Amino acid sequence: MKKLLYFLLAIILFATACSKTDLLETSPNARLNFSTDSILFDTVFTERGTTTRILKIFNYNANSIQINELKLARGSASDFSININGLNANQAQNIRIKGNDSIYVFVRASINPNNQENPFIVEDSIICNFNGNRVKIPLIAYGQNAIYLKNVEVNTQTTFTKGKPYIVYNQLKINKNATLNIAPGARIYFHKDAKLLVHGTLTANGTLQDSITFASDRLERIYRDEPGQWEGIHIFPSSSHNIINYSCIKNAIIGLQVDSLSRNSNPKVLVSNTVIKNHQVAGILAYQADITAYNNLFFNCGQYLLAAINGGRYEFYQNTFAGYNFSLARSTPSVYLADHSYNSSTAFNFNALFKNNIIWGVLREELEISRRGTNQIFTQNFEANIIRSNRLTSDVNINNGNFLNQDPAFINPREGNYKTATNSAARSKGVNLTSTTYGLALNKDLKGIKRVYPSTLGCYED
Repeated sequence: MKKLLYFLLAIILFATACSKTDLLETSPNARLNFSTDSILFDTVFTERGTTTRILKIFNYNANSIQINELKLARGSASDFSININGLNANQAQNIRIKGNDSIYVFVRASINPNNQENPFIVEDSIICNFNGNRVKIPLIAYGQNAIYLKNVEVNTQTTFTKGKPYIVYNQLKINKNATLNIAPGARIYFHKDAKLLVHGTLTANGTLQDSITFASDRLERIYRDEPGQWEGIHIFPSSSHNIINYSCIKNAIIGLQVDSLSRNSNPKVLVSNTVIKNHQVAGILAYQADITAYNNLFFNCGQYLLAAINGGRYEFYQNTFAGYNFSLARSTPSVYLADHSYNSSTAFNFNALFKNNIIWGVLREELEISRRGTNQIFTQNFEANIIRSNRLTSDVNINNGNFLNQDPAFINPREGNYKTATNSAARSKGVNLTSTTYGLALNKDLKGIKRVYPSTLGCYED
């Protein structure tokens, strides 16, 4: 008898529990809550899917609510696709959400190509019908047609234009004696681990109004400043006469890697009016190279903004090296110059000329000069630079108009604003550069503002 009583009690408790959780709320006043009121995708390249966005639907009521229909408004014609709690379907019926429970809706965009060069908007919406209520969640994406390049080799004079962006898979190679001209406003995006290999000549000549972009193909907001998304630009010994002007190189492992000296009186690479940022290892890594650079901004690199090793020839005028790292920890100086490689005692000739630059950051030592050779030429001329360092007295002639440990007072490093405050120590300190080879170009700063000597140090005049 006692066993029968326990059995009946268990049945009653089970039935009561089931009735509480499975009661269906049919009142039109009952509400479902949605994790967002709209879903926006940043630029989506045609023919490629996007990352997944998540919509969560909550039932905060005590009883279950049944969704009569959950669907994409445009159905199979949509540029979007949804997965409803693990079910790949653009619509589903009679979805029950228990009280104080929720379901997930996963959303992706995949846009078909068309003939437009500029970004275009595609739209749809998720429709949720329950208890006589209708909820609409707009879906918006910015589509962008593109030119896709996989393992492409440039063998002749070739030009990339401003229209559709180029997306590189694996590698884009400029062969010896070939030239790739990149027109103002062109955008070159690189898929994961892709790279630009330069054995010939790269001429990326942008303008103030139409700069050139070298970046990752992940344009979503969360990836916008993420380092290490592609390998970078690599300039090989056979290459010559490279120009990078009014460009932005960002989000690679090494932004620009340069091997070997120039074979003539011109620099191997001329880098000007360019922003080099968000690189996992280095902005510029040079091995016994020949680089001239002016009016450039370097910031947020994992180890070095500039590392020039194994000697070489380097001329840097009016550049800003800002050693601020908001996504990467760093223990190395912003600028490292050496007549040897990292783990070698073999030294090579070294010649460095730095004028009117800012070398500053969060570390006490933002410039390191390492010399191991005794019979090699080792020439350095640092004049009128702000440098953060406490041990350069024997390496750099501080009496040559340099300013050690005088804060340039950047306006807002966290927001990427490396202009200097009106009371900055960098104001009116630069030596006159009008008689140098690049004097005419140096008459304006990175933003096209007229430079007046004695100039403000770094890439910005005002």
